[in-house]
Amino acid sequence: MKVYNTLTRKEEEFKTVDPHIVRMYVCGMTVQDSPHAGHMRTFTSFDVIRRYLEYRGFEVRHIQNFTDIDDKIIIKSKEQGLDWRVLAYRYMEEYRKVADMMNFRPPIFYPQATIHIQEIIEITASLVNKGIAYVVDGNVWYDVSKFPDYGKLSKKSIEELKEGARIEPDPTKRNAPDFALWKKRKPGEPYWHSPWGEGRPGWHIECSAMSITHLGETLDIHGGAEDLIFPHHENEIAQSEAYTGKPFANYWLHAGFLTLKGEKMSKSIGNIFRATDLLEQFDANTVRLFYLKAHYRSRLDFSRELLEDARRGWQRIRNFLQDSRGLEGNILPQYMRQFEEAMDDDFNTPQAIALVFNMVNEGYRDKEQMPHIAQTLRLILTTLGFKLEEEEAGRRLRDVMDVLIGVRNELRKRKEFDLSDRIRDELRKVGILLEDSKGGTRWKII
Repeated sequence: MKVYNTLTRKEEEFKTVDPHIVRMYVCGMTVQDSPHAGHMRTFTSFDVIRRYLEYRGFEVRHIQNFTDIDDKIIIKSKEQGLDWRVLAYRYMEEYRKVADMMNFRPPIFYPQATIHIQEIIEITASLVNKGIAYVVDGNVWYDVSKFPDYGKLSKKSIEELKEGARIEPDPTKRNAPDFALWKKRKPGEPYWHSPWGEGRPGWHIECSAMSITHLGETLDIHGGAEDLIFPHHENEIAQSEAYTGKPFANYWLHAGFLTLKGEKMSKSIGNIFRATDLLEQFDANTVRLFYLKAHYRSRLDFSRELLEDARRGWQRIRNFLQDSRGLEGNILPQYMRQFEEAMDDDFNTPQAIALVFNMVNEGYRDKEQMPHIAQTLRLILTTLGFKLEEEEAGRRLRDVMDVLIGVRNELRKRKEFDLSDRIRDELRKVGILLEDSKGGTRWKII
């Protein structure tokens, strides 16, 4: 298995620190607003990565945090006249509901920054004691000049940063690129007690504290959206490796942006499409298919046309599974090998999805192979995180349809065609198509 490592800018063979265990930390949401379609693209990518690693036999210790205190949350809570904790809780709960609708496999833990203040203080104090961080008027700053490898992830030099690239302006800093580990309390802001006075943590130190606490000093995978490469992930590396003296993460994986007319979808720009709105218009399997038809590292433009195309694609897959329901088959190793070859190549979901449609086409061409292809397809789709109709609701629907078709067949035998046709027409209105043939009546969702 090979994965593309942002740190080295190349595909590398995937090897874990401990055999059969993957320690994976994914940067989660800053909960100042609702999750949008761009967030869902990132988290779908890492849900698939996790699922495939588990399919490959790994125990995946997956942590995904909530940033529940930062400047944006404080500003938003004041704008809405809400306690910052109420605001954060609201959007954490909204994310969990959307994640459930999207069929994301839950991480082993959702840590929150505010319940790791003690660990944040301990790491910050260690960096101060080592002379890598310094204190000025209650603020604690990380001195990037003390970390020789600073810029190794983003490939930015300190000299470039001194020229003004995404820095935190503050007269108490020694160097322009230095970043905050601890921020002095401002009037009206939440705060915690620390050796440097009342204040709150900086953004970057929160993730270092949470990942080290729950996964150890060296991660196998650290992931997130590509906009986190700098400054967030760069700063995480600097503070974590200075603290532990060990590599922070062996593989850095980054999901590409979801764009709207070529522009990154983001709250600051205001071109977002809320996840709840998206899932009202398109079912979760359609949305997942839309995302997976693009490679997780590539940028993907959000459009109704592409979503409608994904909807039609999912309907074809679903109809094939319905047409083959009740047929018992075996897993076909030749298709599983093709699936693994695609996914072993840096989780190449476009190639895997192309295989899915080829299997559907072959299943319709070769009726003898249809049961075996369908069984194999179910395994592939489940590994990719699609929610199949083998759920309880799907089973109940099939039972109801068997009853209705039985009643309708009896009506036709009695030549009560008006009533049997009415059943057919009413079902079509709610999206269920009946197809009569010499072999009997079949149904499918349209």
